[in-house]
Amino acid sequence: MSTTILEERKDQIHRTGEGAIDIACNRESLAGAVSQRACVFCGSRVVLYPIADALHLVHGPIGCAVYTWDIRGALSSGPELHRLSFSTDLQEIDVIFGGEKKLSAALDELIDRHQPKAAFVYSTCIVGLIGDDLEAVCRKMSEEKGIPVLPVMSEGFKGNKRAGYLAACKAMFRLIGTRDTSGITPISINIFGDFNLAGEIWIIREYFRRMGVEVVANVTGDGRVNDIGRCHGAALNLVQCSGSTLDLAKMMEEKYGIPYLRVSYLGIEDMADSLYQVADFFKDQDTGIVERTQELVREELASLMPELAQYRKDLDGRKVAMYVGGSFKAFSLVKAFRHLGMKVVMVGSQTGTKEDYAELEQITDPGTIIVDDANPLELSAFIKEKDVDLFVGGVKERPIAYKLGVGFCDHNHERKEALEGFEGMLNFAREVHSSVMSPVWNFVPRRANRVLEAEKEAVNE
Repeated sequence: MSTTILEERKDQIHRTGEGAIDIACNRESLAGAVSQRACVFCGSRVVLYPIADALHLVHGPIGCAVYTWDIRGALSSGPELHRLSFSTDLQEIDVIFGGEKKLSAALDELIDRHQPKAAFVYSTCIVGLIGDDLEAVCRKMSEEKGIPVLPVMSEGFKGNKRAGYLAACKAMFRLIGTRDTSGITPISINIFGDFNLAGEIWIIREYFRRMGVEVVANVTGDGRVNDIGRCHGAALNLVQCSGSTLDLAKMMEEKYGIPYLRVSYLGIEDMADSLYQVADFFKDQDTGIVERTQELVREELASLMPELAQYRKDLDGRKVAMYVGGSFKAFSLVKAFRHLGMKVVMVGSQTGTKEDYAELEQITDPGTIIVDDANPLELSAFIKEKDVDLFVGGVKERPIAYKLGVGFCDHNHERKEALEGFEGMLNFAREVHSSVMSPVWNFVPRRANRVLEAEKEAVNE
């Protein structure tokens, strides 16, 4: 193992093929290691943000409001209240005397002005320290305004981003069951854990429409308060980003008896498999749903595969490192890169479980580095060690790639390009090809040496 790896972190790093995997995970980030993770508040905020007709108010200092406007490329087909930035902007005097009056005044003004269907109030670190009673304030405002005003207990010091997901699920669960379910068909689903980045959920909904499946609620991409309030009337929940919404699916299964399936809409196999799983679930109620699904997949692949073959000619044999938030992305990406002839040599996530990493070991090649909760020092060391051609990550990983002279593909929630579904796979291949094949990388010293060696070999031949 590289000498740049901190001693306390070694049990969170594994190399495929070097013994049985027993990677440590779900632990607090190492102090001073500058983890790529975000805080509890960030986790809850990014999950709830795409509920477009709700008011989102951050109760805390103005610095926390960095996670308010446009933190996801989440599009709305209607209202855009979620894109406005609201914060109580707590000052020193509020820390001393409490911020409850300021919060009440902010909610009073904002609800009257914007007439939201519901309001989410996010508790930040300072609020947890000074002891403001969000529950009491929200309950009082809900009674006065006649809408759900929901506290999101997301003090950042309580853990990491994963704890924020749970806080968001608890807040949403208080909405579920508050609306009428009449008119929902027996062949119906809820889409959990998709955030409509670049309009992706519209692509997925269209697939289900062609299959004859009703989508009751998007939770939370292009979300609506009323849809979430009646989503307990659906027959099945589909959970894509398991880290963010699996807890909500389990809560609904326990209270309402609604089963759930873990799915992924990224890549060819996982997209097709997700559609087939839904068809299989409903085949006893609709005998034609399997045939319609098969025809849908055939049509999409007939146009997609020839174009992927063209990109593969240039990308075959190239090496990839990736670091993602939810591990579900990693599974799909490993398979997607195989369609492009590329080899994944490093993969990591912020919130993976032991089961996730064990599955990753099964689908990756020997020598692949698997890492939980990485930091820039480690990521830089692995990228140089493996001499990768492409690094896949988010906004915090982009500078690492460019400083090392490596192509980068944004696969996080800030992106503006739809990468889900069969259409998204083509977009993904096009973006990867553009990044990897850019001539600019030939001027990076270690890349330039590789080019010179290739030219010498060609001359000798």
